[in-house]
Amino acid sequence: MLSGEDGYYVAGMYELSAPYQVSIFCWFAFEIGLLVRDLVRGKGRSGRDRGTRWIVVLSLGAAIVLAWLVPGRVPEAATPAPVGFAVAGLVVMWTGLAVRAWAVLTLGGSFSTYLQVAADQAVVTRGPYRWVRHPSYTGLLLIGLGFGIGASNWLSLVICAVMPPLGLLPRIAVEESELVGVLGDRYRSYQSQTYRLVPGLW
Repeated sequence: MLSGEDGYYVAGMYELSAPYQVSIFCWFAFEIGLLVRDLVRGKGRSGRDRGTRWIVVLSLGAAIVLAWLVPGRVPEAATPAPVGFAVAGLVVMWTGLAVRAWAVLTLGGSFSTYLQVAADQAVVTRGPYRWVRHPSYTGLLLIGLGFGIGASNWLSLVICAVMPPLGLLPRIAVEESELVGVLGDRYRSYQSQTYRLVPGLW
């Protein structure tokens, strides 16, 4: 934890606080578990992703690293009430992880971190899929945003609010194109009744 005249940075250049270390570890462990599951089931093929898988990984990873580095390098952008921002950031991060886990559990065996669509695949409309078509991505955005909030630095917050969505936009476009191409009118009907990422907004 980095000390300063106005308090401390929860996510600073030198050290993350213990709650944030635990949160990041749990998130990484969850993502690694999903990847291993895909590989074990023989779903580790990314030909249809058109490179968007790596765009998501890089945009989210870069946002986290930059948000971690910025507070120590641009301390003048520090937010007020760092403890309050720290708590809020953790809440948002764990909400995001819960949403992502909920999406995975809802799809069950159909969930994959790789883009693969089967012609006989059902269009799931239960759980978080009642409101948004890509709740697992909504969860990722919340995780990144929570980290940005917890950094207690306005620039870190902007980075984590902007970079991950920019990485997810091409992924969503490719994924929806594939889903429409394979599932046809079944998915078009679902599109017309739901939002992409944010209920009631987009």
